[in-house]
Amino acid sequence: MRAFLLFISYAALLLMLSDLSVAAGHGIRDARGILFGHATPRQLSPGQPRTASDKRPLSRRRPAAKTWRGSEERQRLSSGRKGGAAGVSVISARPPRPPRAELSLAVGALGNKELLVTTIKQDPYTMAKGSQLEGYCMDLLSELAKKLGFRYKVHLVKDGSYGRVDDSGNWNGMIGEVIRGEADLAVAPLTLTAARERVVGMTKPFMQTGISILLRKDIVSEESGLFDFLSPFSTETWVGVLIAYLLTAGCFCVVCRLSPREWRHPEAEENHFTLLHSLWYAAGALSLQGAGPHPRAVSARVISCTWWLFALVLLSCYFANLSSSQPPDSAHLMIKGFEDLANQDIIEYGTLSGSSTLAFFKNSNNPAYRRIYEHMERRKSFVSSMDEGVQRAKDGNYAFIGESVSLDLAVARYCELVRAHEVIGMRGYSIVTPLGSPMLKNLSIAVLQLSEAGELAYLRSKWWASSCMASGGRGSGVKGHGLRGIFLLLAVGLGVALLIALLELTARSRHRAQEQRKSCCTVLSQELSQRLRGGGVSSQEESAEKSKA
Repeated sequence: MRAFLLFISYAALLLMLSDLSVAAGHGIRDARGILFGHATPRQLSPGQPRTASDKRPLSRRRPAAKTWRGSEERQRLSSGRKGGAAGVSVISARPPRPPRAELSLAVGALGNKELLVTTIKQDPYTMAKGSQLEGYCMDLLSELAKKLGFRYKVHLVKDGSYGRVDDSGNWNGMIGEVIRGEADLAVAPLTLTAARERVVGMTKPFMQTGISILLRKDIVSEESGLFDFLSPFSTETWVGVLIAYLLTAGCFCVVCRLSPREWRHPEAEENHFTLLHSLWYAAGALSLQGAGPHPRAVSARVISCTWWLFALVLLSCYFANLSSSQPPDSAHLMIKGFEDLANQDIIEYGTLSGSSTLAFFKNSNNPAYRRIYEHMERRKSFVSSMDEGVQRAKDGNYAFIGESVSLDLAVARYCELVRAHEVIGMRGYSIVTPLGSPMLKNLSIAVLQLSEAGELAYLRSKWWASSCMASGGRGSGVKGHGLRGIFLLLAVGLGVALLIALLELTARSRHRAQEQRKSCCTVLSQELSQRLRGGGVSSQEESAEKSKA
């Protein structure tokens, strides 16, 4: 009896030990699932009933989900269960799961929230169109909203400033509104600087820019070209002058052959107005020098008078436009870059008050840039807006220093302005968010995606399209249509001269036809053949007719 009781006690002890080992195995798997995010243990509240699967014995329960381990990891786990320290090392040696993307989390958190966006009116970034706003920044904001799935409401900044530290030590403008929580985003041409980065979050730049100079074309230094003497007239005008010269010389040659007063006896004498002499005569008249002999016929004199008038008007326009296209007397004041600007005190220059451009010159260690800043502070030559700076540059004797992309827009709209080639202080425009905002990283990723897809380049070409149709250079040459009146007068003169020459030849032919008792048409055709071919054949025919008579 005692042996039977010992056997039963031993069997019950073995059964209890097996249940405890299975429960310990499930606890390890639950702990591993919690650590690596693959499983979450189900917790029951004190009053919650168990399900059918929960009422089964621990030894018969199956894990709720398949584990990630392969055969190799099962061997490690089994070895880890035999040795407790080894089991801990197996759990810590599992590679961590890659972190989930934050984009969907941020979009889900802000998808139902209407973001307040502050901006500033500046062409072409933000412009008023009726009650709506349009421009580069508005299109950029729309593309970002489509990518991130948020709604927004745009308002203009109250104080009309970009954002700088005022006298009281507080930030104003769009930066101040974002800091005070009056706006969730600031979408505008805000330059990425270290001072702003300390107080707000700024995304990856959506546009690269720099600092350059905007001024009138007539004070920009340009190298003299080898063929600058041709600049008063455009290419089509010079081609028209060449064609007019050749046509006039050809008409001289033809009219002097047809007119009986110019070539009285074609069978006995030579015609002095050959094609070469006609070219020489027209060139002499064009240079106001003249070349003899001069024509005697009325038709040829009509051509001479018309060509002289054409040459006089043409030369007057040429010299007038040549003098206007010359650089000003103060050639030493022409500006190529910032060094030239800093080394003179005659041309006034300035920049936008409180801008990052002003801070660049203020904090620079370059001697030339320091002189520029000290000059602007001494003269107080700042402007309150971009439009004011462009207008002062258009008025002349003022060089406006600003962001190169904004100056490019002014050059595209106003033909008399030009931007200097030198660009310094490269920086970027960024979108501003509150410091530590969950949208910052996602906005940066979206901006990079738009840049890689070419959307930002398309928006740049869309809003920076040039509306200035004038040709570049120091001066625009006179177009062909500007002298079309004098070309028309020359054409009329040549036509009248040819008509007069034919009338003269017809009158001579009628007179000779009456003498020879022939038809006028026969004599006229003989005259034309003799004069245009040189008179050799016709003279032989006339001598033969006289011998027969």
